[in-house]
Amino acid sequence: MKLSDNDFVLFGLPERFALDRADLDARWRQLQASAHPDKFSAEGAAAQRVAMQWSVRINEAHRRLREPVSRAAYLCELRGAPIDAERNTAMPAAFLGQQMAWREALDEARDEPELERLGDEVRRAESALLAELQLLLDERGDAPAAAERVRALMFISRFHADVARRLEAHES
Repeated sequence: MKLSDNDFVLFGLPERFALDRADLDARWRQLQASAHPDKFSAEGAAAQRVAMQWSVRINEAHRRLREPVSRAAYLCELRGAPIDAERNTAMPAAFLGQQMAWREALDEARDEPELERLGDEVRRAESALLAELQLLLDERGDAPAAAERVRALMFISRFHADVARRLEAHES
């Protein structure tokens, strides 16, 4: 293994969107145990610094792979379709319309049941997009289309946090 290996190679996993979270976590614990800086205390400061680099690299890879949206973005990047969310905000017209409808519904929501219904609707949309990502990345190999869905999921994640904040405000 090399520090420059991609996350999937580092964890010994196939480059796929679908993965077993328990397997990923077990591999992470195993890698962390083998690279922990304390294991290298007898070998000196240089060996401990290298172990620390490995430990940081393993943690970064684990964070990226365990979260579906970041894993999908990473796969898109590996396959030549970077998300580039800061500059590429293009979305299909239907999704833009959905965003506007959700924003209006959030602005107009007056009580917890309305906010919970909106949150449920957003979760269903998120689940559908995640299923679509798996199809696009693992079966069709369509990274550009997947990148578009990742940008949509990024919006949904932010919007879902907005709904959660409103719910918290109502509960307090």
